[in-house]
Amino acid sequence: MKQLDVRPILNNGGEPFDDIMKFVSELTPGESFELLATFRPDPLLQILKVQGLEGKATERGPNFWSVIFSPTND
Repeated sequence: MKQLDVRPILNNGGEPFDDIMKFVSELTPGESFELLATFRPDPLLQILKVQGLEGKATERGPNFWSVIFSPTND
């Protein structure tokens, strides 16, 4: 499974949205991926759900979230 760690971008005050969307656009159909972030990315969960990717977020530690995005069956 591919992984995208945006924690360094967030920790430096950056906005990783464009990087995430580029990463998602390069996935092959049916491919899942893991996103690592410093917070639960609720807006992103909704945006990618509309694009057919369901996210399951898990808090791994202080300022450390893992979200597994998988294709929906819709």
